[in-house]
Amino acid sequence: MPYGVDFDNDKLEKRLKEIDNVISLPDAWENPEKLTPILQEKSHIETQLSDYKALYSHKTDLEDWLNLAEDDDDEILINLDSSIKKLNDAIAEMELALLLSNKEDEFNALLEIHPGAGGTEAQDWAEMLLRMYLRWADRHNFKTEYLDYLSGDEAGIKSVTLRISGHNVYGFLKHEKGIHRLIRISPFDSSGRRHTSFASVDVLPDVGQDIQIDIKETDLRIDVFRSSGPGGQSVNTTSSAVRVTHIPTGIVAQCQNEKSQHHNKESALQILKSRLYELELQKIEDEKKAQYAGKNAIGFGSQIRTYTMQPYRLVKDHRSNTEIGDVEAVLDGSLDTLIKEQLLRIYGQKK
Repeated sequence: MPYGVDFDNDKLEKRLKEIDNVISLPDAWENPEKLTPILQEKSHIETQLSDYKALYSHKTDLEDWLNLAEDDDDEILINLDSSIKKLNDAIAEMELALLLSNKEDEFNALLEIHPGAGGTEAQDWAEMLLRMYLRWADRHNFKTEYLDYLSGDEAGIKSVTLRISGHNVYGFLKHEKGIHRLIRISPFDSSGRRHTSFASVDVLPDVGQDIQIDIKETDLRIDVFRSSGPGGQSVNTTSSAVRVTHIPTGIVAQCQNEKSQHHNKESALQILKSRLYELELQKIEDEKKAQYAGKNAIGFGSQIRTYTMQPYRLVKDHRSNTEIGDVEAVLDGSLDTLIKEQLLRIYGQKK
């Protein structure tokens, strides 16, 4: 089945019935792993149908209020304005989905944040970015799960790895990868001076069990250590956290979310698998390969986006040149405009 959005509802309904027939067979659930791809396809189709029905419903509502608008009633005009906004929002959501056509776009995402140089100031900025992405995920009803979390010495975080689950999550977040810069009056500077902080964001497709990648046990080095969760009471006093190093590539993955060393190892191996999968994607696609070869240090001149809080207030994406004056809204998870404009730039859709 092609990925992206398919507006042939009859075809989608027909395929959905075929899938329902398959999973309703008496022996269908004897091997659940074999059903995973078809269940994901079912979810994908159901989301497309639901989005289309919502769009059509908003269109119908707007037409009804337009027919009543001739009465020039204040309540009717208020409802008409609300209907226009709902339809515009639904169209914007559909436009985003239309830009996602690669197989990996519909995967869940593994999101990692690391502060740059600057100690507490940079670690606090990394935590602000974490909050921003958690709020964005919550706005879209996406599920979030900590896989790894290391607190800062005084404030903020030293590193974090999140799994964000939902339809097209990786497609939406894949271009958030890069260096994010913050300019503000530091709350940690008693002199009230302006500081510039950096943090790196990395986004991987969470390939799960869908992609077969051969990883030899002899190519792995596995270390265990004590975990430190996002809260004081979550800190594990046993050596259950696991770090896995893929010796041929030097790629490292770790997990300390679970109390079980076995479960942490499984999650770390899954992160490693996603990293190796992304590496293969980068080798295949020239643009991604160039990005991989040209990764910059977490510092000046390498940022993809700047969040300025003083002396003026502005968020600017340096790739799409998108500017938003409401910095608080962006940091509170309002990222869709930035995401959409970058997707439009990448896929050449912008006039």
